[in-house]
Amino acid sequence: MRYTIGEVAKKFNLNISTLRYYDKEGLIPNLEKNESGNRIFDEEAISGLITIECLKKSGMSIKDIKTFIDWCQEGNETLKDRLEMFLARREALHSQIKELESTLNYIDYKVEYYTQAVEDGTEKIVKEKMSNPRLLKM
Repeated sequence: MRYTIGEVAKKFNLNISTLRYYDKEGLIPNLEKNESGNRIFDEEAISGLITIECLKKSGMSIKDIKTFIDWCQEGNETLKDRLEMFLARREALHSQIKELESTLNYIDYKVEYYTQAVEDGTEKIVKEKMSNPRLLKM
């Protein structure tokens, strides 16, 4: 399949200008253009965009994504570098997940706290009843 830039923008919920930027920065190597100069995205380009968006969501900078794309273009000599990059991203995400779980625990505590305070019509009673063990875990 082949897609126009508009179709790809819609599919990925991205601005067309973002896709043009990715192309300009070399994040989508070998991107074809038709006779009018319009970008045409094939399955390889779509696969690359899936990777780019995944890495962006993981917190990786465009500069580091470009390094990864360059490694892919260099071939098998960079397989270890690519593996190490993904292992580092995975570790960073596990850390973020732990941090978010801790934050969610605290939010859950506050929901419980304020639910009780609303039911009682005051914080006075709930302050006496509830301790805050979740706060110590943050």
